[in-house]
Amino acid sequence: MGSELSSSPAREPVEVLDESGAVVGVVTRGQMRAANLPHRNVVVALRRSDGRWVVHRRADWKDVNPGLWDVAFGGVPAPGESDTDAAVRELAEEAGVAVDADRLVEVARLRHADDRTRWSGPVYVVVDDGPVVPADGEVAEVAEVAAGELTAWAAGHPLCPDARTTVLPVLVALDGSGPP
Repeated sequence: MGSELSSSPAREPVEVLDESGAVVGVVTRGQMRAANLPHRNVVVALRRSDGRWVVHRRADWKDVNPGLWDVAFGGVPAPGESDTDAAVRELAEEAGVAVDADRLVEVARLRHADDRTRWSGPVYVVVDDGPVVPADGEVAEVAEVAAGELTAWAAGHPLCPDARTTVLPVLVALDGSGPP
């Protein structure tokens, strides 16, 4: 039981940020969530070579945005972990897709703030045609959206607030599918 507690997501260390985006300390994920502290985050949008975007529905047990759809994979880097290493790790954990860091293309650096979460970090796009096999249970369902259809797809799905207001506009601009 002790090992289960120590590996609990609520006990994972998270770097918190000041208003300029500089790391100012480390707290547990549980403390970060409870106080809605600003933290580092990485976002990885997965695209097929024919332009389709891979989207997913978050597991119902997630502490933030359970059961909602997202347009990208990602998560919180470990203290001291580089953004690219975190992006590679998160894509492998959540989607079962292994890529080398040099395949990630940074398309934006974003900040998001709402009453549930506040984060800053890069948005990467990676093109990969391999299978998506969610590995860690954080992803409940996977779908693919045709190039040019992200806006229409998003209009018909319950989307994570940060995905809708922060990440989706970046992907739509890359995709040319119109305003979100």
